[in-house]
Amino acid sequence: MKNFQSIFIKAVSYFFIVLFIYASVSKLLDFENFQVQIAQSPLLSSYAAFISYLVIIVELIIVLLLSIPRIKKIGLYASMALMVAFTIYIYLILNFSDFVPCSCGGILEKLGWTEHLVFNMVCVVLTLIGIILQENNDSTRMFSYGIRVIVIILVSSFSVIYLYYSSEYMIKSDNNFTRRYLTHPLIEDKTIDLANEHFYFAGSNDKRLFLGSPLAPLTLTSITTDLTNLENRPIKPDHTAYTFHNLRLGVKGSNFFLYDGSVPIIYRGELSSDKVSTVSFNDVFFNQFAIIDSSRFAIRIRSGKTGEYELGILDLKAKSKVTVLPSLLEKQIDGVFDSDGQLMVDYKTKSIIYMYAYRNQFLVMDDYLKLKNRMKTIDTVSKARITAHKLSDGRTKMSSPPLKVNSKITTNGLLVFNQSNLMGKHESREHWKNATVFDIYKTNKQEYVGSFYIDHFNNKPVSQILVTDHYLYAITGSKLLRYQYRKSDTKYFKTGEAENLIQE
Repeated sequence: MKNFQSIFIKAVSYFFIVLFIYASVSKLLDFENFQVQIAQSPLLSSYAAFISYLVIIVELIIVLLLSIPRIKKIGLYASMALMVAFTIYIYLILNFSDFVPCSCGGILEKLGWTEHLVFNMVCVVLTLIGIILQENNDSTRMFSYGIRVIVIILVSSFSVIYLYYSSEYMIKSDNNFTRRYLTHPLIEDKTIDLANEHFYFAGSNDKRLFLGSPLAPLTLTSITTDLTNLENRPIKPDHTAYTFHNLRLGVKGSNFFLYDGSVPIIYRGELSSDKVSTVSFNDVFFNQFAIIDSSRFAIRIRSGKTGEYELGILDLKAKSKVTVLPSLLEKQIDGVFDSDGQLMVDYKTKSIIYMYAYRNQFLVMDDYLKLKNRMKTIDTVSKARITAHKLSDGRTKMSSPPLKVNSKITTNGLLVFNQSNLMGKHESREHWKNATVFDIYKTNKQEYVGSFYIDHFNNKPVSQILVTDHYLYAITGSKLLRYQYRKSDTKYFKTGEAENLIQE
C-alpha cells in the first residue's frame, strides 16, 4: 500500500511538473499573444499586465516545489490552489460572463471551455488524492489537513471571484483603456458597388437606406435594405441662388432635409413627392445639424459674443425659434477646437448625443437639450491635447497637429457606437493598420459594453457605419457592405427582436 502511495504521489507530481512547464514555456514563447488573450478575457481584462506575469511565475514556482522532495507537499497544495482558481475562472466564464471568448490555447488549445472545465476538475481531484496520500505518509491528522484544503479552496475561489467583479467594474465603469473585443460579432453578408468613395449615410427606414454625396449634393440615393435596388433621385429646391459650401442630406420618417449651415437655410421634402421647399431662412447659422422631427432640429453654432461653440434647438413652430444652451459644451482651452465633436439624434430614445472629438467624454441629452449624463469613453485623454493660436483677424487656428480621440458615431436605442482613433492596452499595432475599431457604450448609464472591428476592404478603411436592429451597414471606399449579427451578440446591437441572425 505504501509503495502504491509513493508511486501515485510521484506520478501526480511529475504530471503537474510537465503540465506547468509546458504551460509556462508556451506562454513565454508567445507572451504578447498570451497577454492579449488575458486582456480579452471577460473576467481579467483590467488585470492583464499583472495576471499574465503572475500566472507564469506561479507555475514555475510550483514546478520547483514539486521537484524538491522535502517541499513536495507544499507543491501539491499550491497545484490544487492554482487548479481550483482555473476551475472557478472557467465556471464564471461559462455561467456569468457577458460572452464566452475564444480558448486561450496552450496545452489544451483544441478543447472547448466545457472540456477545459472537466479537465481542471479532474486535476483538482488528483491533487486532492495526492495530498491525502502525502499527509497519511506524514501521519498528519485528517482534521488538520482537511481544514487546510478547505481554506485553500475558499481563498482560491474568492480571489478569482473578487478579480471578476472588480475587473467588470473597471472595464464597464472605470476603464483604464483596456478594450474587450466581442467574439466575432459580425459576419459579412452582402456587398454593392457605389459610384464613388464619398457617400455618407443620410438615414434609413424599414425598407431603404438613404445616402448622400458631396459630389452630387442635389441627389438623394436610396437602396433597399437587401442591397438589391439602388435609385438616384434628383432634388430641386425652390430657391438655390446661394453660395453653398457643404450641402448635406438627412432623412427622418417620411421627410428628407437639405441644409448647409454656412447659408442659414433648410429645405424639406417628402420621400413620396418631388416638392422641396424652404422651411427655414435666416433663422440661424450653424455648423452641426441633427434632425429631431419634421420641425425641430438640434444644432451647434459658434457664438457671436464669445466665438465659442454652443448647442441649441431650432424649432420652426416656436415663437422664438432658436434656443441656445451655452453651458452644455465645457471649454478647456479655446472653446472651439477643444469642444469640437459630432452631434446626433437617436430616434428610438429621443436622445441627443454629442461626442467630443478630442477628449474622452460624450453628452447625453433629451430632445430639448436637457442634460441627462456626461459619460466617459474608455481612453484616458480627459483634456484635449491641442495647441490653438488666435490670429489678428479673430480666427483661431491649430498651431500643431491635435490628438483626435473619437471620430464618427452612430446610435441604436440605448447604445452609441463610436469609431475610436486611439489604440488601447495590449493591442496589436499591425491589427490597427488593417481594421477600423468601434467601441460601444450605453447612454442610460456609465457602461462600456465592448468593442468590435471591421477589416479594411481592398485596403480602404470604414468611413461610416449604420446600425439597425437587423443589420450593420458600413461604407468602405466605394463599397457598401451589410453584416449580419451572430445570435449570441445581438443583445449588444439591438433593442428589439432581430431577424436573419447567424446561429452559433
